[in-house]
Amino acid sequence: MDLLLKGKSVIVTAASKGLGRAIATEFAREGAHVLVASRSEETLQETVTSIKQETSNENVDYIVCDMKDPEAIKAMVEKASKWNGTVDVLINNAGGPPAGKFLDMSDDDWYHAFELNLLSFIRTTREVVPFMKEQQSGHIVNIASSSIKQSLDNLVLSNTMRPGIVGLAKSLSQELGEDNILINTVGPGTIETDRISKLNQRTSADLDIPVDKVKANAEQQVPMKRYGQPEEFARGIVFLASGANTYITGQSVIIDGGLVKAL
Repeated sequence: MDLLLKGKSVIVTAASKGLGRAIATEFAREGAHVLVASRSEETLQETVTSIKQETSNENVDYIVCDMKDPEAIKAMVEKASKWNGTVDVLINNAGGPPAGKFLDMSDDDWYHAFELNLLSFIRTTREVVPFMKEQQSGHIVNIASSSIKQSLDNLVLSNTMRPGIVGLAKSLSQELGEDNILINTVGPGTIETDRISKLNQRTSADLDIPVDKVKANAEQQVPMKRYGQPEEFARGIVFLASGANTYITGQSVIIDGGLVKAL
């Protein structure tokens, strides 16, 4: 299947490692022009070099962008549009909020989670939509969490902010459908990333059991009996954001090996 991504202008945020990096790599593999963003220039430089070597696609660039800074977001979209003339695809991604229970969280924790995990998606989407409306096409995929379908223990911030992303995407799918702009939300389950590793380490400390045991127990809860790999998750994202997807919009999807039992 031709995903019709060659030469398309793609922005991937929080892309210097983990899921974002895997997604950017798969877009580059399809021949897209990929702009990756995160806060660390050093890590971004290494990421871009690695993606170019792995995919033989030289059309990969980076920009330092703090997703809590609206001016930095504007600069990111401006760079992508000047580089490629427009923005065809936006992948909204951001680091997950800290783990913890309700009474553990201060106002600052709530404000930080709101700004990073919901408001940043709003701001970035607001910047790219005019380009997509002008060309009467575009794809936006929001990376959230499996908490969009089923709440997760000890992750009250994620459980609160992530459903807001779903509501945003559903509203925009109604508003922007006539402009042929498709927007969907995807939640990863237990994909083997630094984020999952850190959560496992916290569980290990809380329960006083080895971290390897924590991972083994978690894998047993997945019907496929293993963690997913970042590239497996990334391929699903790339399809939803590609020209091959012409009618899936306003949906929330989980890529989790069957872990979440909610309908």
